Amino acid sequence: MSDVTTRDMRRTFDSRTDLITYLKQQFPQAADRDDHIPETRGGRSAAEKALQTIKPKRYARTRNYLDGAVTRLSPYIRHGVLSLGEIRDHALAMVDNPSTAAKFINELGWRDYYQRVYEQIGDGIWQDHENYKTGFSANSYASTLPGDIRAGETGLACIDAWSAELRATGYLHNHARMYVAAYVVHWRRVRWQAGARWFLEHLLDGDPASNNLSWQWVASTFSHKPYIFNRQNLEKYTGGVYCKGCPLYGRCDFEGSYEHLSATLFPNA
Repeated sequence: MSDVTTRDMRRTFDSRTDLITYLKQQFPQAADRDDHIPETRGGRSAAEKALQTIKPKRYARTRNYLDGAVTRLSPYIRHGVLSLGEIRDHALAMVDNPSTAAKFINELGWRDYYQRVYEQIGDGIWQDHENYKTGFSANSYASTLPGDIRAGETGLACIDAWSAELRATGYLHNHARMYVAAYVVHWRRVRWQAGARWFLEHLLDGDPASNNLSWQWVASTFSHKPYIFNRQNLEKYTGGVYCKGCPLYGRCDFEGSYEHLSATLFPNA
């Protein structure tokens, strides 16, 4: 890390390139780990522009689809550029009936809830909140993320595409995050903490509260059962864009009913 203090750091720059160069100089360890810069713009002006584009009613109908009307506001929330209350009020002002914005506001509520849990347990956010409900103990899971997942070389078109997208853009759709987390924890039997750390290395909206508790929800250490998916679910919510060109189509890890996959993944549950 650099010895420079926040007070000493420059506040004005001639260009975005100038800013990026300066930050790489000040934080060389971060730059050595990954010096790719996502295209997402920061700042209040960019946040206000993004806020004007939200569609609360369509969000409720399509949020689970990868091409749905998600807001992409999470980086601005994470870094305090926009408040949850501000977003809620804007959403309500956009609709004639408040109930049409209920699902949108409900998701803001989950973010607030995670922050309140974080406030109570602090670094406990990195500990298993409950035991796994998978029939396996925590010791049965690897503590290190496999290199092929990190590099996007698993051979599974969807997982590899999301790994690349995470590294390139600093963003993943929430449903894609769930798919990746389920694959990491349940198919590869890796502890959720390893996946959570990987996400936080890249996500522009990376927040330990929302990130870690969501990983725990998938893992079943913060829920009553593990979250899994199958190819039919994947194709439904992605439009089949990954499956169509996948060399493993018809014989991938996600083939079969939920009953079949549960029996295969959790034989001791």
